[in-house]
Amino acid sequence: MDNAIAIASFRSRQQVMNFESQLKRAGIRAEVVSTPRDIAVGCGLSVKFDMADLSRVKELCRAVPPQNMIGIYRADRGDGGRFKVRFTPVAGARGY
Repeated sequence: MDNAIAIASFRSRQQVMNFESQLKRAGIRAEVVSTPRDIAVGCGLSVKFDMADLSRVKELCRAVPPQNMIGIYRADRGDGGRFKVRFTPVAGARGY
């Protein structure tokens, strides 16, 4: 099991909900979560999915670009089971 997750952050809560629905329709397990403090940008909500699905998510973003996306960030599970977010995005609003 991979301990890495991806977190997509947005400027709009409506876009968070739309993106989660889009991922689920594509068969990708996704969940709306509070945006981690390490990211501290956007509307306060983000979409979490497995890093293993990142290439499929990027394909979807190229096909139907999400509005108001700030970026997709990687988070790794550290000691104690908590996730530590890397500050460098793995994909930006224009870099799918």
